[in-house]
Amino acid sequence: LCPPAMLRDEDTEADFQRFLRRVDDVSNLLQGLKSTDSAVKEKAFAEAERRLQEEGTSKGEETKTTVNRTVINTRASGPAEAADAGAFLAVLERDAKERAERRKRKEQLANALREKGNEAFRRGDLAGAVQRYSEGLEQLRDQQELYTNRAQAYLKMQEYEKAIGDCEWALKCNEKCIKAYFLMGKAHLALKHYPESRQCYEKILQVDPRKESLFKACVTEVNLEEKRVKDEERAEKEAQAGNVAALSVKELLQRLGTPGQDILFYTGGIRLLAALVKDCTEQTIFRTNNGFSILGDNGAVRGSLCAESKSPAEAELCVSLLVLWQAVCAGNEENQRVLLTQPAVSAQLPELLSSGILEIQRETLALISLYSESENGRKLLVKHQDLTRWLQILMAFVKSSDSRAGRAMSILSDLIAEERFKAQCRVLLSTDALPLFNQLLASARRVNLAALSCAIGVVGSLCAQPGIRTQVAESRDCWQGCLKLLEEGLDGSTPGYQECVFAALGLMMNLLLESNGIIQDFAVAVSGRCLALLSHQDGRIVTRAIGVLSRALPASSSAVEEAVKGGVVKKMIKFLKAGGQLTARYGIKTLCICTRSSRQAQEELVKADKRFAVLLRLLESREEMVVGNAALCLSQCLGVPGAGTSLLGSSVVMLLLRLAGGDAAGTSAQQNAAVALGKLCVAEPRHIHQLRKLNGLAILNSSMKYVHSS
Repeated sequence: LCPPAMLRDEDTEADFQRFLRRVDDVSNLLQGLKSTDSAVKEKAFAEAERRLQEEGTSKGEETKTTVNRTVINTRASGPAEAADAGAFLAVLERDAKERAERRKRKEQLANALREKGNEAFRRGDLAGAVQRYSEGLEQLRDQQELYTNRAQAYLKMQEYEKAIGDCEWALKCNEKCIKAYFLMGKAHLALKHYPESRQCYEKILQVDPRKESLFKACVTEVNLEEKRVKDEERAEKEAQAGNVAALSVKELLQRLGTPGQDILFYTGGIRLLAALVKDCTEQTIFRTNNGFSILGDNGAVRGSLCAESKSPAEAELCVSLLVLWQAVCAGNEENQRVLLTQPAVSAQLPELLSSGILEIQRETLALISLYSESENGRKLLVKHQDLTRWLQILMAFVKSSDSRAGRAMSILSDLIAEERFKAQCRVLLSTDALPLFNQLLASARRVNLAALSCAIGVVGSLCAQPGIRTQVAESRDCWQGCLKLLEEGLDGSTPGYQECVFAALGLMMNLLLESNGIIQDFAVAVSGRCLALLSHQDGRIVTRAIGVLSRALPASSSAVEEAVKGGVVKKMIKFLKAGGQLTARYGIKTLCICTRSSRQAQEELVKADKRFAVLLRLLESREEMVVGNAALCLSQCLGVPGAGTSLLGSSVVMLLLRLAGGDAAGTSAQQNAAVALGKLCVAEPRHIHQLRKLNGLAILNSSMKYVHSS
């Protein structure tokens, strides 16, 4: 989807800049009116009078009515003038407050749309993500995160010009936005705008000199890509010049089939062949003239491909061969299939990934990406490749500071959708991949954080399988690594940590579906870290932290005790008041766990939730889990003196009766409502009168078995 045209309009941009200046002017004027310095205050008052006159004059001209022009009294202000000033100040403050409230509402809506866009992005629904980000920008045009997120989606969609445009708007909101410069650099690189790409990365270093390693990695990527393109252009020119100008794909294959030539001859021929293969016609000619077999049977080519320790010449031949394979397989499913059926290729792909030679790894990753990006390509990989080592091999690229890390993680993210890949990952998980993953968690400050967050997400997705989840959940090193990552991400000073923390919380939520002694040992530490994260500025992280709390607390009574001491009840009530479906689900479950075993939690909830306003609202939710837990939480708190009395005159009896009588979506909510209704009448008998009026005694009697069993 295209972004709204209004966001690209020059007049709109001018209006936007004028709006920001007016906000600054009004803020300065308010400060002057509040000043204790009488001279400053009088000057501000005069300026305010002048602005009101100008506005009145402007409106008068539009409506063709006469406007009285007020003459500013330059004498010292008397009591009446002071009263007018006070009234005017009150009007300005009220107006500022209303604007702030409108702004807050728009921010909340924009943030909600941004989160929906993020969810769509994570699902791979790029068009949906762009739509949500665009809707968010209609609400709030100066939120840089919406621009950079949409730019990232455009980048994935290969809409590079639109990505650059969004980055420029993000920089208008915040000229020091590192993410905007980074994404703009990527977009320029894709468009082969190499100087512009370098300039973007140089801006990152100017904004934050600590990003030197990122700067070097990005510039290296630009230099390598520029060199590769120039080499291809040179090879193409060579192919079009001199004696090779008339050579066809078929003729070049015949030459490459000639035995006894030196390695440089074959390297040059393969380069020329790669330059000639430009479309499906040449790809078909290559295949039908036995191109794969000719190269596979060539001793020099096969020897270079399979050599454990490659010479520079052998490495150069391998790089040329990988570039050729990309050319003949791009968008051609049959060629992709034939290539993977070549024994040498099938055996050597993982070895090439592990070669340690940057250019070979880079081109191998590019070749594998051709397969992983399509469903048919992924099926070919899992059918013709032994992928048991791939999780470990690809995850090792998290240590790289260049584009290899991102490409490797993209391949992993694509492969994780294949059930056969997940099954093969399980084979060597505990001995190979998991130790490496734990090492990456422990050394987060020394690895590529963007790639690490993706790797954590991949492991989290793998943990959807019970067998893999059990292995990971029993790893102490994994829990310790996650806790260390959460602790280091608390200050939020390093942008990359935010995504790592978010991913780590998701992994922990999956692991907490298990129950073992190690989880019990770590429950107190996990709940403590999550409590600290409840003040994080990223709402996604806060929501997931509450989710982890709701699953970690049942594992340990000590964790519940520490959480209650840490003020978890008041914090949950605060978040539940703010709303949000996921927050409600996790928050009410957390309160249920705490109030089930802690008298202090019960008393704090009664005190924090006046007349149980929050719980009553949750009883009207459409989600059975929320309703059932709200009813259970209420019943657990009715033993607190005065709790039942505080509900007199409320709708609690009607709500509980309706749920207990069968309106609840499931039996658990129905039973919990019946228990709560019974305990309510025991705690405050006056509720029985309301129950009789609603003809509810029969329903209560039939549900008393639940009360007795509770």
